[in-house]
Amino acid sequence: MTIQEVLDRLKAGNDRFVADKLDGKLQDSSRRDSLTGGQSPYAIILSCADSRVVPELAFDTGLGEIFVVRVAGNVANSSSIASIEYAVAHLGTPVIVVLGHQSCGAVTAAIAGGDNGYNLNHLLSHVAPAIAASAEDASVNDVVRTNASMNAQELQTRSGIIRGAVESGKLRIVSAYYHLDSGKVEYLD
Repeated sequence: MTIQEVLDRLKAGNDRFVADKLDGKLQDSSRRDSLTGGQSPYAIILSCADSRVVPELAFDTGLGEIFVVRVAGNVANSSSIASIEYAVAHLGTPVIVVLGHQSCGAVTAAIAGGDNGYNLNHLLSHVAPAIAASAEDASVNDVVRTNASMNAQELQTRSGIIRGAVESGKLRIVSAYYHLDSGKVEYLD
């Protein structure tokens, strides 16, 4: 699949999800059997860990179609980048979508500040650049959009594997925003 075909497929799947017309294909035992020898997902989704955001459903995909990396705030940290590098370098996946979402709790917590303990503070520190780049009166949802865009860029900045694939034309990274109320995925670039 070309990069544009992948993006079109993701958009069509999201349209079905929004319209409550999921096709539910590629989710049965024969599909499981066909994947025991390997995988070749056509897209990587860096998504928030929020239980209300399920990329496999939001894009109406089946088993083996998308490589999902979930971490609160959809941040490009060392572990999420390493997972994405695997899919780029070893699976040849041509599209990465960094998917922020409406009313993100991690972004809300980062904006609120305070001491959330060592681990959560460390995670939320990855959201700080998006807060700093946003207007002082920016809404949580505006910061979420900025965070998704900045993390899409961060993938290239922090990974030679990802940057090389983008520069060679084998990979495209897009940022997106998921609307909890409608299920619609809005592409930001």
